Amino acid sequence: MRSPATSTRHIKRPAIYLLLLYAALIVSCTVDQKRSGLPTQAQTAIDSIGEDLDQQRYEKIYNEAAEEWRSANTPEQSEAVFKTLREKLGGVRTRDYQTAREEQSSSGPLSGHSLVVTYYTTFERGAGMETFTLVERQGQWQLARYFVNSNALKQ
Repeated sequence: MRSPATSTRHIKRPAIYLLLLYAALIVSCTVDQKRSGLPTQAQTAIDSIGEDLDQQRYEKIYNEAAEEWRSANTPEQSEAVFKTLREKLGGVRTRDYQTAREEQSSSGPLSGHSLVVTYYTTFERGAGMETFTLVERQGQWQLARYFVNSNALKQ
């Protein structure tokens, strides 16, 4: 028969292991969320925009964009920008997540909930930083701004 001290120690050890396992699980989930930094719906919106850019569906991008995008560009201007980027850089080969910054503003050009996401992107004819600015409108993330900074655009 075990002494009460041995019995208590035997019961506490599995509880400690379970507690450590639970803590490790929480930390790993938190690290993964910080690594990607994006709400799932925002990532889905960026993936969709990226696919539309790749398939040259510029009118679709314009029609689904936020009011901020459409008020700053006509459909023709929007298409011209995308075509110029495509001609100079080619299609996207890789897109590596760099940073994401969430903002909440009650005024300014991007009022409300917004997200600025930056990628290091390799294109067919160069590389650069690609930035998507999304705004959340009625539970949907929409494109408000799009910017590519690349030395290949200077040629």
